[in-house]
Amino acid sequence: MSAPRIRRLDSRDVDFYAQLDALLAWEEAADQQVEQTVREILGEVRRRGDAALLEYTRRFDRVQADSVAQLEIAPQRLQQALESVPADQRQALERAAGRIRAYAQHQKLESWSYTEADGTLLGQQVAPLDRAGLYVPGGKAAYPSSVLMNAIPAKVAGVAELVMVVPTPDGVVNELVLAAAAVAGVDRVFAIGGAQAVAALAYGTETVPAVDKIVGPGNIYVATAKGMVFGRVGIDMIAGPSEILVVCDGRTDPDWIAMDLFSQAEHDEDAQSILVSPDADFLDAVADSIGRQLGDMPRADIIRASLTARGALIRVRDLEQAVEVANHIAPEHLELSVEEPQRLAASIRHAGAIFMGRYTAEALGDYCAGPNHVLPTSRTARFSSPLGVYDFQKRSSLIQCSAAGAADLGTTASVLARGEGLVAHARSAEYRIPKK
Repeated sequence: MSAPRIRRLDSRDVDFYAQLDALLAWEEAADQQVEQTVREILGEVRRRGDAALLEYTRRFDRVQADSVAQLEIAPQRLQQALESVPADQRQALERAAGRIRAYAQHQKLESWSYTEADGTLLGQQVAPLDRAGLYVPGGKAAYPSSVLMNAIPAKVAGVAELVMVVPTPDGVVNELVLAAAAVAGVDRVFAIGGAQAVAALAYGTETVPAVDKIVGPGNIYVATAKGMVFGRVGIDMIAGPSEILVVCDGRTDPDWIAMDLFSQAEHDEDAQSILVSPDADFLDAVADSIGRQLGDMPRADIIRASLTARGALIRVRDLEQAVEVANHIAPEHLELSVEEPQRLAASIRHAGAIFMGRYTAEALGDYCAGPNHVLPTSRTARFSSPLGVYDFQKRSSLIQCSAAGAADLGTTASVLARGEGLVAHARSAEYRIPKK
């Protein structure tokens, strides 16, 4: 099998960043038909509840049920799946869950307060969401790792009820997904999917409870639905295609780096895999390795399409310039396959997750390292962060004025309020100031 034609970029070219931006540009073509379909589904579920859910489940998943209650998967069934999967899979699920949970514990925010000299108390009260919804793809795209990554931080945060929805096309249930739900402590599971499942979680039906936030990946219909219900509920993010950027000094085995690029390219044709190195010979070696190894890949056609359309091998002046390029790209996954990765990482400002050193394959982060694999894509790492416990917690400000504090702050508030022309604000504060 011949090697894919991967784009070559060189930072010495005068139009380098223009070429790079053209490579990075990705926006799924706005499909008015998809938006119209999703809007109709949301409206129908909001108006007709369970009846609409049943109709859409019959139409899209070819699953017959007399009631939505029949589509709920009992906790005992989750436990049965956990007990029936092969021992090595159960062990892997439990080990990964333990590591994700241990990492998540470090993220948990706690309430805090302090008291000023006059007795005024200020602080922040942290509380978990009451109920969260988790969307899990079903059918061919079954990701038990996504169950763990989305559910465990929610439970560590203290979310009282976690409701999972997963489509079961033609009634096919993925046992590993159900087993993961058991390990993660999911409270309720419904065999529904698509935009209709997002609608059920957002608005609630007679059987499916409304949630406060919806997380988890899905297809274009699910992503569009999440965007449309945002505001009614919170959402994690609207994720684009998977990405990896590898920065290498040229001293890592080229076969390792080629396979790291494959690991994201095999997701789908829109995924993006980029290698940056100051060593031109190394870039050639990786290109050769890609050609040699591609034929062994079960998803070779997808990898080829991804690397051809959106992949790149980029030559830079040195590792310092590689950092500049990495910060410009703001990748979802960043591998620093160099001699002193921590030194280089200190200069990275924008990345979803940073994998440091030659032995740290990005794939470890996808499954079991501990940090979350739900990461910002499409350069949104410039302003957003990985999913974490904090996404399932909310913060309330605490303010308790002493009499002396009310008198002191009231004067300041009064001046500012009258400056804004808000007299009731001013008088509300002034009433608490003792008259001289």
